Parts: sequence; C-alpha cells; structure tokens
Amino acid sequence: MTYSTVFSQLAPDALSMKLYSTTAKEVELALRNPSGNIDSLLALLSPAAMAYIEPMAQQAAQLTRQRFGANIGLFLPLYLSNLCANECDYCGFSMSNKVKRKTLTQEELAAEIAIIKQRGFDSILLVSGEHETKVGMGYFESMLPIVNSAFNYVAMEVQPLDTHQYQRLGQLGVDAVMVYQETYRPHTYAKHHTRGKKQDFIYRLDTPDRVAKAGIDKIGLGVLLGLDDWRLDALLMGFHLDYLEKTYWRNRYSISLPRLRPCTGGITPKVELTDAGLVQMICAFRLFNPQLEISLSTRELPSLRDNLLPLGITHMSAGSSTQPGGYMTPDSQLDQFEISDSRSVEQVVTQMKLRGINPVWKDWEMGWVKG
Repeated sequence: MTYSTVFSQLAPDALSMKLYSTTAKEVELALRNPSGNIDSLLALLSPAAMAYIEPMAQQAAQLTRQRFGANIGLFLPLYLSNLCANECDYCGFSMSNKVKRKTLTQEELAAEIAIIKQRGFDSILLVSGEHETKVGMGYFESMLPIVNSAFNYVAMEVQPLDTHQYQRLGQLGVDAVMVYQETYRPHTYAKHHTRGKKQDFIYRLDTPDRVAKAGIDKIGLGVLLGLDDWRLDALLMGFHLDYLEKTYWRNRYSISLPRLRPCTGGITPKVELTDAGLVQMICAFRLFNPQLEISLSTRELPSLRDNLLPLGITHMSAGSSTQPGGYMTPDSQLDQFEISDSRSVEQVVTQMKLRGINPVWKDWEMGWVKG
C-alpha cells in the first residue's frame, strides 16, 4: 500500500466544512492535546484558532526549544539547471516561458561550490527543473561525487524518481529528498500542471513512499500556499505526514511552507495567506509534531523571517540564489521566483544571534558515526 490508497479514502470537502465550522471550545481542547492528534491539527488550522495565536506561539516556542534547543540549521540551495519539460503556470522554469536556459557544467558546479563553502555552509540543497533526459540520473551521477566531496549533508529537490533511482542517489551520498506536492487538491493540481510528467498527480503523491523504501534518511513534504485553500492543503499534508511517520518510522521528516511568489508567467494566489496565517500554520504543525523539522526560505521578508525564528523553525536558507550559476554570475533572467530576503549571510546570522539563536552550519558528519 502507498499513500494514494489512503488519500483516496479521505473526504476533502467534508474536512473543509469541519475546518470552517470548528468552535473556540474545540480549539481549546486541541491546545490541551495537540501532539499526534490529527483532529487537533484540524482545529489549530481552522479560522477559529486565529484568536489563539498567542498561546499557540508560546507553546510552539517552548516545544521547539525543548526538542531543538536554540539552534537553527543553515543551508543553501544550489540550482543545477532551469531546464524543464513541464508546464506549470506558477513557476519561472515552466517550459513555455521565454527565459534563458542553463545547466551547470562540472567546472561551473565547482565554482559555485567554492563560493558557497567560503560563506561557511556545509549543508546543501540541490535543485533543478524537471527534465529527465538532460537533467536526469546520468547528470546527477556525474555531479553528485563533486558535491558530496565538498558537503557533509546533501539534499535534493528534483523530479520524482523510481525507487531504484533513489537507492542509487543514496549510494552517491544523498541524505534527504524534498518532493513537494504543490497542492493536494487533484482538480487544482490539474489546472496548474498542463503538460509534462508532472501532470501525474498520483505518481507524485506516492513519491515519499518510494524515497522511504529506498532508504533515504530524510523526506521533505510541502505545498505551494496559494494554489488552493491553504488551510485545507496544510491539513491534507498533515494527513500525509501522519501516514508516513506511522509507516516509515525510522525516517526523519521536514516540511516547507512556501507562499506563492512572483515569477515569469506567474499567477496570483487563489486564497491569500497572510503573515498571521503563516504564523498560525507553523505553530499548528509544531504543536502537532514536536520533532518535525520546519524550513523557512528567502521567499519571506526579513522582518517576518526574524520574528518567526523562535516559533518552530529548525532550518533556513540565507543569501540564496534561485538560478543556476547564481552565486558566481547572478542573472535575474534565470530566476525560478523572486526572493524577498536578499540580505547577506552575515546579516542574517547577526540577526539570529541577536535573538539568542545559534546558527548551525553542519547537520552531521560521517566521522561522527564511525566506530
């Protein structure tokens, strides 16, 4: 069994009605028993919970400090290519967009790595457009040895792959795979994905199962907030997370909560997620899952990112580029989306320390597990 079987038994419309009919009393009950309780997650994501953001934030901050200390891991995305064979109307890499296309060579990759290492990072997220012929397993196999020789922690966010391909990535040193569903509403998904293999909603939905079966350590989930009702999409992601943790309990899990951002050929959000709503969502997931890793990207404004740090965030990027070759030769025509926090790494680290947060550059090291 994979998650698509479980998902087919859910009733999203009924869950939506329950979200929007949640009472204050149900929110208060959820605050007393939030951990691992999907009904509590529903209540904490509801409009009724907006009035309880302050106690939610206090609990979330306390749980985060208990589980993770005053530490936040720093990582940087490294874009390998903006080639893409999909048509997705919210993404700057979409195949019909008239933008420059670039795929890094080994020499260009080495140059990007040298700059990233100078900035102190030891945790990297490899990102590419979804183009399996030119940026597929052959390309990954040629590039990963270079990346793995430079970084102790390597994550990937590329097109969904088969189980044996994820096994190969693990052999090449990949520690984590992030595959975001974008939206858990099939009709909305079909509307925004009109060409290419990404049209296959079920194949993407079952990707975390394949990653887990391949033995990859960490699995990242996420939705693009704004494609549909963010409250319902977040809740459906919660169901997915709950299934994965119970089925593949040896794995670690993370979520990313990116809001829809401007890009070439982009769209406006169907349902706007306010800053207060983002705070509510982060706190709801922290209360639901105290050990969950929550990542915060440079999509958000500096002031908001700084204020979110104590409330549940465990990992964040700083000084990011969303284009292949962007650290060596920035070119805005290659961007996947616009960045809101353009501060330098040093500026972000300074703000973290002012708030009593310890920046952590190294997730782990092979030498620590050698007997």
